[in-house]
Amino acid sequence: MENLQSYLEKSGVSAELRSVIDSVVASVPKISEVIRTADTGKAGTMNNYGEEQLALDVLSDQILQEEFKKNPLIGLIASEELPDEMKLGSGEFAVAYDPLDGSSLVDVNFSVGTIVGIYKANSFIGMKGDDQLASMIVVYGPRTTIFLTVKKGVAHFILNKNGEFILDKENLIVGEGKYFAPGNLRACSSRQDYLELLNYWCKEKYTLRYSGGMVPDVNHILLKGKGVFVYPGYAEEPNGKLRLLFECAPMSLLMEQAGGDASDGKIRILDKKIENLEQRTPIIMGSKVEVAKVMEFLR
Repeated sequence: MENLQSYLEKSGVSAELRSVIDSVVASVPKISEVIRTADTGKAGTMNNYGEEQLALDVLSDQILQEEFKKNPLIGLIASEELPDEMKLGSGEFAVAYDPLDGSSLVDVNFSVGTIVGIYKANSFIGMKGDDQLASMIVVYGPRTTIFLTVKKGVAHFILNKNGEFILDKENLIVGEGKYFAPGNLRACSSRQDYLELLNYWCKEKYTLRYSGGMVPDVNHILLKGKGVFVYPGYAEEPNGKLRLLFECAPMSLLMEQAGGDASDGKIRILDKKIENLEQRTPIIMGSKVEVAKVMEFLR
């Protein structure tokens, strides 16, 4: 059985980038244990975006920070839970991450995840998603799994009982099929086009696969090899709520590397320049045909 480290070596990934990926991987069993056992309540603090932090968000962020600080190759980090970029040292690698996406779902025992994008940068400002060297999503569900791209396709790994991530599938492909994950349905109250799209999906007998969390929904698209995830803007939030740096850019790299598309409705997500850490973007991602259909409805 091939593990994650041997997959990276086989893929020709440099020892330096492998080291950075290993720092993420080392945090995963610890975060998984925290999710299983820790308090799911509020931390009593606010993040930089005015959102009340949950205890699990803060703990997960601390675990990742501790691992990154051990690695001298990592000179810069940025997290949804931090007010600004954090300089760690002179290392040339920069890691942007959402430590626990969907953390509000833990108390109802839904799957949640960690999202990571890896760059070489002195600052994330001015970078594009295309500049990522690698991206990952970790899924904490009945099994703990990792989707990884080093821009050589997408591979899926499963944590075994010995604490190793074993290759499950590689070269994942997102093709065609009638699954839909409609985020932000409240937008239908002010967007007739989104309501019409929803009606189209229902009339055409699409299968609804929406968990309320971006990680499990994208997980479903990647593993089933079909479907579309949509989170549009609306009157109160014209750019939606999902952040370009921490969520949409890493997810979009994975989706494109699996043969799918990711757009804000006008341009590729990976072409969007990061202007500030809290920058948000609408997103349509999944199979190319389904993304194109959504763009026609929401044009």
